[in-house]
Amino acid sequence: MALYEHQSLKIYNSITGQKETFQPITEGYVGMYVCGPTVYSNVHLGNCRTFISFDLVFRYLKHLGYKVRYVRNITDAGHLENDGEDGEDRIAKKAKVMELEPMEVVQKYSIDFHQILEKFNNLPPSIEPTATGHIIEQIETIKTIIDKGLAYEVNGNVYFDVIKYNKKHHYGKLSGRKIEDLISNTRELAGQSDKKNPQDFALWKKAEAQHIMRWPSPWGVGFPGWHLECTVMSSKYLGDEFDIHGGGMDLKFPHHECEIAQGQAATGKDPVNYWMHANMLTLNGKKMSKSTGNNILPRELFSGDNETLSKSYTAPVIRFFMLQANYRSILDFSDEALSAAEKGFQKLMESLSILKVLKASKTSDFNVNAWKDKCYEAMNDDFNSPILIAHLFEAVKQINLVKSGDKSLSRESLDLLSKTMDDFIFEVMGLEDLEDTSKSKGNTDDFKELIEFMIQMRNHARLNKDFETSDKIRDKLLEMDIELKDQKEGTSFTIKS
Repeated sequence: MALYEHQSLKIYNSITGQKETFQPITEGYVGMYVCGPTVYSNVHLGNCRTFISFDLVFRYLKHLGYKVRYVRNITDAGHLENDGEDGEDRIAKKAKVMELEPMEVVQKYSIDFHQILEKFNNLPPSIEPTATGHIIEQIETIKTIIDKGLAYEVNGNVYFDVIKYNKKHHYGKLSGRKIEDLISNTRELAGQSDKKNPQDFALWKKAEAQHIMRWPSPWGVGFPGWHLECTVMSSKYLGDEFDIHGGGMDLKFPHHECEIAQGQAATGKDPVNYWMHANMLTLNGKKMSKSTGNNILPRELFSGDNETLSKSYTAPVIRFFMLQANYRSILDFSDEALSAAEKGFQKLMESLSILKVLKASKTSDFNVNAWKDKCYEAMNDDFNSPILIAHLFEAVKQINLVKSGDKSLSRESLDLLSKTMDDFIFEVMGLEDLEDTSKSKGNTDDFKELIEFMIQMRNHARLNKDFETSDKIRDKLLEMDIELKDQKEGTSFTIKS
């Protein structure tokens, strides 16, 4: 029996504004789409927080026994610099500045994106499609929307007719906006646009002569609108209706709102059952911004080469810090907060080392089963990682009490506690104890050097016919489960498991 059959997971659905019991469309299977990066620059921490948040979701769903298809796109075309309908494609603009082909820019920053997420121990998605790899599908979807009378072409541009769509549907239901307010708050200069209405958004843009990234279409040479790619790729790999769509809070409007409209227009179906949005990061209490200098890149955090923080921090510590806040909460980066997280992380990892060597008693003073249930209750409450962490530190306290002799745990309780701690710390939260790994490797190397030294001492004793000492060394090593084997080539050893 899968774990999910015994757990009641609730997810905060942005479209209803409340927590709802998760019921996948197909039992045992989950389709999840998350908006990926636009690869025109180094991935920033805000992006990392979003992807770490949805990595937690992905990991927990898998832990519960669901078969998850996680799709996360790469935007490598069509994303205009002002997130609106004007300006230049961000990647094409960066390519001009760097005097590179656009796909060189894409390759450079895609590599950076993957390297950084690998540092944070994010699991790769099941599928990672690109916008440029799905131009044909985007053109076909535009044709469908035009045929249904909800899009129109003007001078090589194709726009989605928001006003017409809104007659039967609610454009703005995700973000809580009303079309009347959008109209009244819009000032359109006469002759400045081919759109019927200022609220209409581009499905296809005509490429001017200087535009580098361009494809042929029924409406002329151009490139797809930014919003369209996610509708096309999510429906291609997850179906017209799927379970979860995630992204940053900043994408709720207009990007996700446009996705809903496009999906509804193309298929007649509401594409997503559960909308999830991760909140923003701040730095020292202020919004992160390149223009103000209040910004720091992940690599600068790892190296300590920055003017904002006093020291470097490892990727596992930063990940642990991010998970100390619920994904829907604003999280502030500061030296003080990161330093506190580092101490907490070290304490958590130290407790796992202590747990491995604790001696079992006949009785238990700590109800591990009840504690385990609380850990699941935390994660089932909209992936509430800070509450989970609080429960993990409750276990840390008990581990230290057992170590000091003030509490006791039976063998059964120790085994369950150890497995549950490992499950939630490593499998679900995706943390890594890099220091412990390094120490273990170092300790192993030191241990082997010590054995080699003991063998040399034994060989020296045998050479001097001091067989009593030689036998004592051999027997002592054997007591430590280290078996020596004398051969013509020399003495080798085997460490018994």
